[in-house]
Amino acid sequence: MTSREKVQRALAHQAGPVPVDFGSTGLTGLHVSCVAGLRQHYGLPQHPVKVWEPYQMLGEVEDDLTRAMGSDCIQAYGRGTMFGFPLEGWREWRAPWGQVVQVPAGFRTHTESNGDITIFPEGDTSAPASGHMPATSYFFDTIIRQDPIDEDHLNPADNCEEFKLLGEADIAHWHREIARVQGDDRAIVSGVGGTGYGDIALVPAAFLKHPKGIRDITEWYMAVVDKQDYIHAIFEHQTQIALQNLATYAAVAGDTVDVLMICGTDFGTQSSQFCSVETFNALYAPYYRRINDWIHTHTKWKTFKHCCGAIRPLIDSFIAAGFDILNPVQCSATGMEPAGLKRDFGDRIVFWGGGVDTQKVLPFGTPAEVRAQVLERLRIFSVNGGFVFNTIHNTQARTPVANIVAMVETVHEFNRAGG
Repeated sequence: MTSREKVQRALAHQAGPVPVDFGSTGLTGLHVSCVAGLRQHYGLPQHPVKVWEPYQMLGEVEDDLTRAMGSDCIQAYGRGTMFGFPLEGWREWRAPWGQVVQVPAGFRTHTESNGDITIFPEGDTSAPASGHMPATSYFFDTIIRQDPIDEDHLNPADNCEEFKLLGEADIAHWHREIARVQGDDRAIVSGVGGTGYGDIALVPAAFLKHPKGIRDITEWYMAVVDKQDYIHAIFEHQTQIALQNLATYAAVAGDTVDVLMICGTDFGTQSSQFCSVETFNALYAPYYRRINDWIHTHTKWKTFKHCCGAIRPLIDSFIAAGFDILNPVQCSATGMEPAGLKRDFGDRIVFWGGGVDTQKVLPFGTPAEVRAQVLERLRIFSVNGGFVFNTIHNTQARTPVANIVAMVETVHEFNRAGG
């Protein structure tokens, strides 16, 4: 059985070996420092790791490391980044924690007197900085750059300037990227972008030089309550563009792609939800349904929904909206106990994640504690398929390599033992 077949069986809710994903999305990846540590552990050639996702400082999991870790998925990379510059023109950069990494040419920063670092949209240092990395941090935070708004004269078009049809450079990129991954024996995961409805990581538009409209996070959440007509207008425009881009992308990717990342919008906190089920079904679900319906009508792709937090009350709505996959499965949040999730939803949605806690156990536990939790999650989630192993969100900086290796080895031992 190839890796791709393993993933496809899991996606079809068929029993079999548990497939694993280490690095196929910006939500299932590893901090660049962890990638370097794993390359050293596995005895792979040492060189500066590429930062393919600069917002979270995620490192590229190259083919040799993917094989060493036994990952069953690889990524067909998009062209752009969270800060609006393309993944090209690589050069070396020394991070505040001392690691030399490779960054794209557009990765332009300024170091403050206290050691803090700011980064600029589209690599334009004449524009206001859009990201901030404290001197003691390992990733960037978004800088809110909302101009004063006139409540009586808001224009939804201002919040739509980032939604554009794929251009010639984008299409040429996708032809190259699909050709690169075509014929690989692993599952291909990708994403077109533009379908993250109200994704709070995207609303501030760190990729735009001078974003207009509602860009402050607090203002946006209030608008979800008291400006729903405004939000609907944004989502409608977003959907019209997204459907055209999906058709363009499908003409290039065809059946090469197995999973399409649709949305990273979070609806949960540690203990509750950001909105009610009723609000989700009225405001978000209609647009998700149109996207998922188009994909399921015109392609064989499975659709991937990321949503952190205590979202148990919303899972039925995610399923009804047409999502095939739920990530990251934050089992530490209220109501997200693994056995209950598997019992109530496991035959209707694939859990992609939930394999080990990245808040406490993986970064701060012992290898034995990591192994114990991984085995517990495997025994619960693997029954009758419907599970792709991954951590709960990305593996963070300073996570001990020994713990990551214990996690990897435990999954493969579980599979070798027949589950």
